[in-house]
Amino acid sequence: MKNFIIFGGSKGLGQAFAKGLPEKGDNIWLVSRSRPESLELNDGIHRYWIEADLSLADVCTQIANTLSGFTIDVLIYNVGIWESKGFSNDYDFEKDAVDEITKIINVNLTSAITCIQKLLPNLKNSDNGKIFLIGSTAGLENNDFTQISFVTSKFGVRGIGNSLREHVKKYNIGVTCINPGEIATQIPYEEGIDKVLSAYNGTQIPLQDIVSLVKCVMNLSKASCVKEINIPAMLDPNA
Repeated sequence: MKNFIIFGGSKGLGQAFAKGLPEKGDNIWLVSRSRPESLELNDGIHRYWIEADLSLADVCTQIANTLSGFTIDVLIYNVGIWESKGFSNDYDFEKDAVDEITKIINVNLTSAITCIQKLLPNLKNSDNGKIFLIGSTAGLENNDFTQISFVTSKFGVRGIGNSLREHVKKYNIGVTCINPGEIATQIPYEEGIDKVLSAYNGTQIPLQDIVSLVKCVMNLSKASCVKEINIPAMLDPNA
C-alpha cells in the first residue's frame, strides 16, 4: 500500500496520475483549486481532495497540517502555469503584467520549495520515498521559447531537483525531474494511446507515457537514483 500526494491533481497530467498510478488500497491526496473528477471513481483507491491555491504564501502550512501524521511514499509536484497570452501568436514579453510574473514564479517555484519543505517529515517515514518534479523541455538549454517567466520557472524546477536531491540523499529519498515536451492533455487518459497517436502523429505525447515513466521510477529500489528524464515528443520541432 502506498500513499501519494499529487499537486495539480484535478486536470490533465495530474488527473492521469490520479487514475493511472495508484493501486487498490492506496491512498492519494489531490491538491488543486477545482474539485477532481477522479474522486467519484469507485475502484478501491482512497482519494482525498485538498482544496488549495498554491499562489498563497501560507498554503504549504495548510497542506502539511492536513497530512500531519501520515506517511508519504510518492510526492508529485505537477504544477505549471504560464503567461495568459504565452502561447498565442501575438505574445509579447514586454507586455507581461508584474502581478502575473510574480504569480507564475510563486506557483511554479516558491510553492514547490515550501510545500516540499513542509512535507519532508512525512516522506522521511517512507521506506522508499520518491519525489517527482514535473518540469518541461522549455526548461532545457537551447530552446526557442520566449515566455521568460514560464521558462525561468521551469529552469528553476531543475535547480530545485539538483539541490533537493543532495539534501534528502541521507534519507534514501529519490528526486527525479521529468521534462516533457507537449503532452496531449486534451485527450482523456481513459481514451487510450491510439487516439493520441492517430490525432497527433508523434507531435504530442500521450498521458500514458508520462504515467508509465513515473510508475517505473517509483517502483525502483532505494538503491537507484534517477536524476532527470527529458522526453520531448518524437516530432517536436523544439526537441
